[in-house]
Amino acid sequence: MNSMSMKKVQQGFTLIELMIVVAIIGILASIAIPAYQDYITKAQASEGFALLDGYKTSIAESFGQDNSAAGCTTAALAGAVSSGKYVTGTTMDSATSGVCKVQVTYGASLNAKLASKKAQLNFTAATGAWDCHSDMDTAIKPKACSGSTVY
Repeated sequence: MNSMSMKKVQQGFTLIELMIVVAIIGILASIAIPAYQDYITKAQASEGFALLDGYKTSIAESFGQDNSAAGCTTAALAGAVSSGKYVTGTTMDSATSGVCKVQVTYGASLNAKLASKKAQLNFTAATGAWDCHSDMDTAIKPKACSGSTVY
């Protein structure tokens, strides 16, 4: 017998090799998908904080001009954007003397970590300071928004 006829040339992959590759892809996907969903939820949450930031100048200017909460009404900021793709609405409250509260509410059909949650900025006229509050999961809300109680 010829030694050339004894050799069998392997072509392609064996079934076990293919199964190992599929298992590795499955493990990687099980790690990547939840991380990607958190990333998407953070991106959706950022819309509310962007809307809240849009109110800062008008509110601070109003307090600076007449030292009152006159600028802390929805009517005073009629030209501002108050809702978006993920935020269903914005409310303003100046019931607490010297504090203006602006709050956004997220839609109910979003990811469970964000659905129907709220984010709020409070402006204290006496100090000129803004503080942020939100009832969102800590993995989603920005680190600058440390307060957990939404008034």
